[in-house]
Order: sequence, then structure tokens, then C-alpha cells
Amino acid sequence: MSKVIDAAVVELSAKLSGGFDGVAKFVIPGEGAIMLDAAGARAGDDDADVTLTASTEVFESLLSGDLSAAAAFMTGKLTVDGNMALAMKLGSVLG
Repeated sequence: MSKVIDAAVVELSAKLSGGFDGVAKFVIPGEGAIMLDAAGARAGDDDADVTLTASTEVFESLLSGDLSAAAAFMTGKLTVDGNMALAMKLGSVLG
């Protein structure tokens, strides 16, 4: 497992302490994928209602709060495939 994925799972688990209402997947090319659902965050690559894809650098900026999900999406640094409303909800959870 990737160190980036492992660290992200820990950080996302803290942000989603009550789980996430829906099934989302973050894909970080070259590193792996993270699933977010009612159980919280875990490494995995299952089917999801929405899939968000970003580079390691963009993903780390999203987690740290240095970059908003909306700004990343608008500038093409974050791609979204699937339920856009769920993606927006996830963006607000990330802060």
C-alpha cells in the first residue's frame, strides 16, 4: 500500500468520524484509491456513486485546506465522475 494512501486514510477518517452519507472514491494516479462511506475511510477501489481524481499534490492540498475542492474542480486539477451533488457534499466535509 502507498504511504500517501495510508496517510490519507488516517486523515480522512478523522474528518469523517461519523462516516459519509454516500459512497465516494478518491483516485490518486500512481498511488491507489480511497473509499469513503458510512463506515468511514479505507483503502480500496470499489464501485462508488462519485469518483474524484487528482494528483498527489492536489489531493494533499485539498486535505490540508490549502485548496478548495471547488477551486480544484474549476481549474481542472480535480475531475469528478458521477453524482455531482455528492461530490459537493464531500467538498464541504473536507473544509
